[in-house]
Amino acid sequence: MQEILSSDSFLSPIIISLKVATIATLLSLVIGIVLHYLIGQKSFPGKSIIETIIMLPMVLPPTVVGFILLITLGKNSPVGKLIEQIFNQPIIFTIYAAITASTLVALPLMYQSLKIGIEQVPHSIINAAIVDGAKKRQIFTNIILPLTKPALLTGILLSFARAIGEFGATLIFAGNIPGITETMPTAIYIAIENNEMTLAWGWVAIMITLSFMMMMATQLLRK
Repeated sequence: MQEILSSDSFLSPIIISLKVATIATLLSLVIGIVLHYLIGQKSFPGKSIIETIIMLPMVLPPTVVGFILLITLGKNSPVGKLIEQIFNQPIIFTIYAAITASTLVALPLMYQSLKIGIEQVPHSIINAAIVDGAKKRQIFTNIILPLTKPALLTGILLSFARAIGEFGATLIFAGNIPGITETMPTAIYIAIENNEMTLAWGWVAIMITLSFMMMMATQLLRK
């Protein structure tokens, strides 16, 4: 058993999962902050529709998200062809596809956490900064973001937990290529199909431990 759990076939999905989840979390953080800076502080026609689209991957079946990515970024799509021309390879069935899928499903949690945190910032502080002559960017970066630190950390933890557990969209868009796109969720699925229960249990234990740690940290932050 020890030899199995220390083998490359066991360790590779763990390393890929951690890499994909970390990059996806950072991307969702940057995108979430940019989106809040651009639209979060404004009221305009269609804002609810835009925010609904941002949140949609949270409620859509992961297979639907994967299908949409395949259609919009696949080899036969205009964007997919452009990516292939620029990078001399398609994005599908690469680790970048796994990162894209994980970022898309993690972004709603990041965006929602930031939104809740920003809404709790007292308007009196923002108004005082405006009176003192602070610009919009200064208010957002120097006042709003620091005051939303607990919400920001919560968003990071939840996004990481969601990204590392992504399965359906990743399987459709990135596939399950050992050593390249095989993450723990997809590896568990294949291990169960092949009746390799020792490998499956090992990955399941790691996933449960990581998810428990993320959720426990989230609970502590809320207190």
